[in-house]
Amino acid sequence: MNNSPLVDYTKISPNKTSPRNHVIDTITIHCMAGNCSIETCGNIFQPTSIQASSNYGVGTDGRIGMYVEEKDRSWCSSSSSNDNRAVTIEVANDGGANTGWHVSDKALTALINLIADICKRNGIKELKWQGDKSLIGQIDKQNMTVHRWFANKSCPGDYLYNLHGKISEEVNKIIAKSNEIDLSDWAIEGHDFVTQNNISDGTRPKDNITREEVWTMLKRFKQIDKRLV
Repeated sequence: MNNSPLVDYTKISPNKTSPRNHVIDTITIHCMAGNCSIETCGNIFQPTSIQASSNYGVGTDGRIGMYVEEKDRSWCSSSSSNDNRAVTIEVANDGGANTGWHVSDKALTALINLIADICKRNGIKELKWQGDKSLIGQIDKQNMTVHRWFANKSCPGDYLYNLHGKISEEVNKIIAKSNEIDLSDWAIEGHDFVTQNNISDGTRPKDNITREEVWTMLKRFKQIDKRLV
């Protein structure tokens, strides 16, 4: 596992379990319940007495901090099983409890970009949210969780909680866009040939190809080759 290249500031917390015991397949968004800078948040997570940390933090200014590397489990969600499989992200609030712990547009944009980066690097092909606590761990149906499901807390605040559906949509747009083909001029003719002749649909350019897919494409090419002779 590697870490996000979007990080602006790093201060590793001693409050962690190294390494995590589960692959990363979940995202858990938290709120700081305060307008902490990413530096301040890093300082908060330094004392061992606090027994708390997160993998990342996002400031109101849109800057991103890292406090626990992705290979390690943060102590963030009041759930060992969740934190072992999730990347946890604390987000600063520019509004208080009366606003549902509002976050700035810059923080929200940075959060979406960070989550998209985490998903792409960890093979999470789609971010899914149904707002259903009973689906915890069923990542084929929902791979976002919230702190309030594991403890008597309002985290991540109503503002972010109500945006989870929108966040997943925006993240998935970024993931999909990253999988679009950026064709060089010399490749356009070949792409058109394989798609128009049903050899390949031309998608998933960055995915590994299986032997079965290679065999299928060769068979399809042989069939159209007979027609072209």
